Amino acid sequence: MNASHPPLTTDHFDAVLFDLDGVLTDTARVHAASWQQMFDAFLARRAAAAGEPFRAFDIDLDYRLYVDGKPRYDGVRDFLKSREIALPEGDPADPPDRETVCGLGNRKNELVSEAIRTAGVDVYPGSVALVHAVRAGGLRTAVVSASANCAAVLAAAQIADLFEVRVDGVVLRQRKLRGKPQPDSFLEAARELGVTPARAVVVEDAIAGVQAGRAGGFGLVVGVARQQDERELAAHGADVVIHDLAELLP
Repeated sequence: MNASHPPLTTDHFDAVLFDLDGVLTDTARVHAASWQQMFDAFLARRAAAAGEPFRAFDIDLDYRLYVDGKPRYDGVRDFLKSREIALPEGDPADPPDRETVCGLGNRKNELVSEAIRTAGVDVYPGSVALVHAVRAGGLRTAVVSASANCAAVLAAAQIADLFEVRVDGVVLRQRKLRGKPQPDSFLEAARELGVTPARAVVVEDAIAGVQAGRAGGFGLVVGVARQQDERELAAHGADVVIHDLAELLP
């Protein structure tokens, strides 16, 4: 860790708030693949109906810029806006084959859920080691994710008991909180833990996530560059950028 930043100890902080996909578990790639599968099917149908060339969803660019780290309906809206496509909003109860914002988001969620059921969930060993280390050092922990599948992923990874608080896509919807890049989810986790943002650390791998940490006034925002996107994470709010959470171990 950069020496100019304080260590993760109770001298400086009270809690660490961890994103899930891509930070604790190797599920960011599952989400990316599910977004690509859903959007490519939609874009192919649309291109064929209009007699236009098919332009695929770019998993490196489109995923990172428009959907990574965001609640799924926000991700659908932002990507469609980037392609100048307007769809009805629909309703969260829309079936996954309905071409509305909610319908497309529900199809993506269906694909993610199936992938988790069939392939399981892998954790990053360095991340789990860091969670154990900060808990042993007296810091409190929360998981903060835009995913509605957060509880299922934590259970599949057998790490749910490592976190006192979970603020996820389900909680965001129930409490009418804004998703990342707005800071609401991290601020809610800090509130539930009873800590001030200035005494809490945010750990994120998504641009929207580090933006949320910066907007919330958190004491330290750590970017995890799983995709070799160090510069982008730093430019959007990360105080320090690492490649694996084991780098933060004492």
